[in-house]
Amino acid sequence: MTSRQFLRGKIAVVTGGTGVLGSRIAVALASEGARVGVLGRDLKRANGVVREIEASGGEAVALIADVLKREDLLKSLETLRQLWGEVDVLVNAAGGHVKDAITSESLSFFEIPTEALRSVVDLNLIGTILPTQIFGASMALSADSSGSASIINFSSMSADRALSRVVGYGAAKAGVENFTRWAASELASLKRPIRVNAIAPGFFVAETNKSLLVDESGPTERGRQILLHTPMGRFGAPNELVGIALWLASDDSAFVTGAVVPVDGGFSASSGI
Repeated sequence: MTSRQFLRGKIAVVTGGTGVLGSRIAVALASEGARVGVLGRDLKRANGVVREIEASGGEAVALIADVLKREDLLKSLETLRQLWGEVDVLVNAAGGHVKDAITSESLSFFEIPTEALRSVVDLNLIGTILPTQIFGASMALSADSSGSASIINFSSMSADRALSRVVGYGAAKAGVENFTRWAASELASLKRPIRVNAIAPGFFVAETNKSLLVDESGPTERGRQILLHTPMGRFGAPNELVGIALWLASDDSAFVTGAVVPVDGGFSASSGI
C-alpha cells in the first residue's frame, strides 16, 4: 500500500497495540501520518512497536495500561494530551479468548467457572466500552474541525453466528456489535461527530486463539473445518486488516457509521454447502 499521509496531524490510540493484529494497525496508522499511542500491558512489547514506527519516520508513544482500569486509561489520555493534544482515532483492538471459558472434552459448558465467563466478557465488551468512554470524551473536546473522529471496534465471526466451544467470547462480541451500533447512533450528533464502526475479522492466527486453530502439524481439526467453510481456503494475514482500518479511520469513510465490516475470506457469505 502506497502511503498518502492522509492521517497527518491526527492522534490515534490503539488498545491491544502490542498484539498480532493491533500492532499492524498501529504501524499502518503511523505510516499514514498519525501520531500513535500504542496501548498495552507489556512495556517491552509496546516499546518494540514504537521503535518499529519510529524507524520508519513515524511518531508513537508506549502507553502501559489495562483496558479494564479506568485510572490507567485516564493516565494514558493525560500523556497523549501533554504530548500532542486530544484524540482523533481510537482502535479498540484489545480482546481475545480466555482458556477456562472454552469448552473441551474435559470441560463442559455446565462446568465453565463463572469467573472465566466474567473475565472473557469483561475483556472483550467492557474492554471496548471503557476506552470508548475515556478516549471518546477527548474526541468530543477536540478543536479539530477538519472532519469527524473515528472509533473502530473489533467484532468476530462468533458475534453473528454460534460457533462451538467459545460461548463467552461469542456473547461478548455480540455485545460489541450492539454497542457499536448504539454508540454510532448516540455520538453522531455531537458538535464534533464521532463515527463508530467495527471490523469483524474471520480467522486470523493470534496468540489467544492459536491453540484452537493450529498445532505443530498444521491446522487442528477445528482449523480444518474452518478452512473448509472459508471460500478463500486459508487463514487471514494480519496485514489484510490494515486497509479497512485505515479507511474507517480516515475521512474517506466520512458518511459511514454503525457498520460492521467482515474481513473473513468469505466465511460469513458461505453456507458451507
